[in-house]
Amino acid sequence: MVWTKTTRRQHERAAGRYASDLTDTEWALILPFLPAKSALGRPPSTSMRAVVNALLYVLSTGCQWRSVPRDFPPRTTVQRYFYR
Repeated sequence: MVWTKTTRRQHERAAGRYASDLTDTEWALILPFLPAKSALGRPPSTSMRAVVNALLYVLSTGCQWRSVPRDFPPRTTVQRYFYR
């Protein structure tokens, strides 16, 4: 594939902190497939977008759970969503 100025702009990943972070367009595509918030219990305090970005970071870098950067939600939270 030849990179042109148009395709470079179209596929650029400079918006997020990490290369694995989702763009707004990608997030809009994924959002309908995530589980709905439960009517029972305490409302979630963690952003699902941050959890998905953390999961994508772990999967793209292959890092260990204990090496997940502190920019993301707690590793136990991310790990729980991964195993769920």
